[in-house]
Amino acid sequence: MPPPADIVKVAIEWPGANAQLIEIDQKKPLSSIIREVCDGWSLSGSEQFALRYADGPQLYITEQSRSEIKNGTILRLAISPTRAARQLLERIQSHGMDARLEALKELAKLSADGTFATEFINMEGIVVLARLVESGTHFGEMLAFTLTAFLELMDHGIVSWDLISLSFIKQIAGYVNQPMVDVSILQRSLAILESMVLNSHSLYHRVAQEITVGQLIAHLQVSNQEIQTYAIALINALFLKAPEDRRQEEHTNPLDLRLTEMASTLAQKHLRSIILNHIIRGNRPIKAEMAHQLYVLQVLTFNLLEERMMTKMDPSDQAQRDIIFELRRIAFDGDNDPNSSTEKRKAMYTKDYKMLGFTNHVNPAMDFTQTPPGMLALDNMLYLAKLHQDTYIRVNTLP
Repeated sequence: MPPPADIVKVAIEWPGANAQLIEIDQKKPLSSIIREVCDGWSLSGSEQFALRYADGPQLYITEQSRSEIKNGTILRLAISPTRAARQLLERIQSHGMDARLEALKELAKLSADGTFATEFINMEGIVVLARLVESGTHFGEMLAFTLTAFLELMDHGIVSWDLISLSFIKQIAGYVNQPMVDVSILQRSLAILESMVLNSHSLYHRVAQEITVGQLIAHLQVSNQEIQTYAIALINALFLKAPEDRRQEEHTNPLDLRLTEMASTLAQKHLRSIILNHIIRGNRPIKAEMAHQLYVLQVLTFNLLEERMMTKMDPSDQAQRDIIFELRRIAFDGDNDPNSSTEKRKAMYTKDYKMLGFTNHVNPAMDFTQTPPGMLALDNMLYLAKLHQDTYIRVNTLP
């Protein structure tokens, strides 16, 4: 006969003791079950204990999550999240560097647990971690664990990113801007800046004042694909949050460009070449997250063209008509007889426009009144004619 649906058979571990094989009645309060487990090992103060999974992320088990326990699961009796948060908070503020390092290492693991995170944050733990970063006295593993714990805690969405100080932002941006910084610190710093930008409008402006496109482009030229991925993700986030009227601005030196005004940089051949040579043609296969970030970057770049794509040409606009005349001149003027009659020139123009691929051979401006592609098609033709003239002429003079 199968066991009742409310009964789950599990093993529970405790350091230095034999595991208990028990049946958990899911109808009983979790506190009662923990009390019985503590009694089995003669442990007093059951309210100071909790159950966690022994494998995987080792999350705390709560009344809300207990239904996920399956038959055969191995659990572990542990100190309660409140007690764990209090102890870790005390240890990371201790004067002993070894004790602090071990505490931060443990905190980095526990911070992914929402139950623990709530307790730690309620004790002002986020404030303590931020001060450690702002002090600028932590380096290496200690700083990496601090940043990991901070990011994990903030990702739960319990507190607002708007509470982050300018001093903290400058410190994190400084790690990104340093030419030689530990990879783990750089990775977490890029991730923190991305989260700031995506989750806070005010922090977007502050981050944009600290980071330049040139500094992020440098991180695309490393061999570490994780760093490349986080760098592109930050570029995407900053562009995504940029005010609409700042996205289309043009600049003479894109490598010194502030990210609040970065639209033209996304279309720069320099950036595309770096992505092509260092990422797409790199020595390592492109991972799923990198592929996603490249897709987002491509979409953002294409979106810059939408306005021109949906803009109709005004056939009466002489400046726009002059562009069409220029396209014909570049392709065919060497074949024209300057002494020919007006009628002959008109006939020749009609023939030339047909060879250029226009549908309306008499008034080719009408071809650009259809959207899409609108004026974007004319822009592309002029780009090819001006910058790749030999190719343009060869393509348009084929028989």
